[in-house]
Amino acid sequence: MKTNNPNHPDPFFAESPDACTAARLIANAVLARLLIWQADAPSLEDRGLRTTVALYCVRPDLIAAATLEEIGDRTGRTKQWVHALADSFRLTTGIS
Repeated sequence: MKTNNPNHPDPFFAESPDACTAARLIANAVLARLLIWQADAPSLEDRGLRTTVALYCVRPDLIAAATLEEIGDRTGRTKQWVHALADSFRLTTGIS
C-alpha cells in the first residue's frame, strides 16, 4: 500500500485504505465461520438443518419465509431447539 506520509509514527494514519481488500477479508472471515459452523453438525441431516437455519437468518425469502416452528416441524425438532440453533448461528457469525 502507498503511504500518505511515510514519516508518520502510526501506520493507521499513514497507509491509504483499500476498501475492496478489506471487504474481501471480512467476507472471507464470515464465510469461514459459516462453513465451520455448518460442518460442526454431527450428521448430514443436521448440516442441512443448519443450512436452513442460516438461510432463515440471512435470506428468509429463499426458504419461503418459513418460521422456526415450521422448520422444526419438518425436521422433527422443537421450535425452541431450532431457535437455539439460530442463536448459535448469530453468535458464531456475528450477525445480530
